[in-house]
Amino acid sequence: MAAKSGNIYVGIGGWTFEPWRGTFYPEKLPQKRELEYAGQNLTSIEINGTYYGSQKPESFRKWHDETPEKFVFSLKGSRFTTNRKELALAKESVERFIGSGILELRDKLGPINWQFMETKKFQPEDFEAFLECLPASVEGRKLRHAVEVRNDSFAAPDFIELARKHNVAVITAGDSKFPQIADATADFVYLRIMGTDEKHKKGYSEAELDAWAARAKAYAAGGVPDDLRQASDKQARAERRDVYLYVISGHKELNPAAAMALIERLK
Repeated sequence: MAAKSGNIYVGIGGWTFEPWRGTFYPEKLPQKRELEYAGQNLTSIEINGTYYGSQKPESFRKWHDETPEKFVFSLKGSRFTTNRKELALAKESVERFIGSGILELRDKLGPINWQFMETKKFQPEDFEAFLECLPASVEGRKLRHAVEVRNDSFAAPDFIELARKHNVAVITAGDSKFPQIADATADFVYLRIMGTDEKHKKGYSEAELDAWAARAKAYAAGGVPDDLRQASDKQARAERRDVYLYVISGHKELNPAAAMALIERLK
């Protein structure tokens, strides 16, 4: 019997952050065991370091081996790929990133987040040329691509249709200054929520945590939450979708607490 909804993965950005020692990580836990501990308490992590520079294949193998069987990593694509005037020229850079060793994560390789600067505006032809540079699979392994756009010009139906055409997820920004584009455009959904604050022990109020858990469930069941802003009136529904939800930025010290509270609600 087919599952009624997709998998929901919840995590944080990275795992190395000094204020988490003694708050998220137990006192005296060796730093070399922090990823192992994070993997036992979260279901995913978005790796930010891949945005700034190449990682060694051995690092990806090590990260694979230190986390539980069903754990998943999302990766930030290289900034040298997305921070360019002509995206149509990104093919070689995309290939270099994918060939850098990320396949060593094997079944734990989740979506690649191609993040764009706030100044990057939607130019349909050039952006479609970029999407055409993103391979659907490499060496027999399916790849999932997501784009994080931060300019208001992308909040347009034409952009949504373009993303759907290429089965690329548009990352939904939550609780932030960035445009919120909650349209489902791929066979998975990618959420980055950024509103944790120190007023709440878990980073968010209980009501806010309930709301984000409900939104994740709606996406996983193939629907779209009706309380998030969408850029197109044409909504795509599916039988089910996998959902990747990351608690990012905000009051970073409490992001693990918020992620764990969401995981508890989604059990």
